[in-house]
Amino acid sequence: MKIVRTVSELQKYISEAVAKNQTIGLVPTMGALHAGHLSLVDRARRENQVVVVSVFVNPTQFNNPADLETYPRTEEADMKLLQAAGVDIAFVPTAEEVYGDTPDTKQFDLGTVAEVMEGAMRPGHFNGVAQIVSRLFLWTRPTKAYFGKKDFQQIAVIRRMASTEGFTDIDIVACPIVRENDGLALSSRNVRLTPEMRKYAPTIYATLTESLEDRRQGKTVTEVIESVTKKLNSIPGVKVEYYSIVDPDTMLPVDNWNQVEHPVGCITVYFGDVRLIDNITY
Repeated sequence: MKIVRTVSELQKYISEAVAKNQTIGLVPTMGALHAGHLSLVDRARRENQVVVVSVFVNPTQFNNPADLETYPRTEEADMKLLQAAGVDIAFVPTAEEVYGDTPDTKQFDLGTVAEVMEGAMRPGHFNGVAQIVSRLFLWTRPTKAYFGKKDFQQIAVIRRMASTEGFTDIDIVACPIVRENDGLALSSRNVRLTPEMRKYAPTIYATLTESLEDRRQGKTVTEVIESVTKKLNSIPGVKVEYYSIVDPDTMLPVDNWNQVEHPVGCITVYFGDVRLIDNITY
């Protein structure tokens, strides 16, 4: 595995792959890798001749400086995992390498998919995501790019960015959420949970799963949202930031179950000061 820290070196290896007509799979990450990331790498490995994984904690997508400061960084362990997974190129740049002296101020046309939920709660977050992913697409020219469905809204935003920025030849692959045995969605932030909060964290998915039965029993969209929120907020130290049931294409809230074929429930919950997200398809 080649560990690459500059754009010029990355592009040299990419040019060699393109000259050989090799397919390129890209897995963008912010490091602190876990089995969820490795499932994306595994799929990329199966479907492409060259696999590139970026490891970069992107400052432009953090609207909370404290969140950026506390985001886990485990480069040495990450490189060992990527080596073992058969990655060809690990791209590990600095912020200066990616953005120069100052972060990019380009504003992307991301439409309504970026305005609700995470977009509303974290102003500028998705524009920061678009900044880094558009650069990675430009530099790696991937055949396919792999993203986990835990960040459900982010995938819709990236599809929109790819459409408006001319990356329509890239196949954006959405991969299933990987969970712990108790149902907690894998996240790099899970390591920040206290033992007490870790004990309660699986209730996110358990509560979402129970809501599927609530729908089958005839509860309305509003009633299901209220029930999920109330159950999770009843746990000490736990606070639901939002729970929204949306059209998976537009990310806009649905009023009733028949509005779209498979609405998706997207949730963000604070366990103490750790912010976790999850989703479920109805």
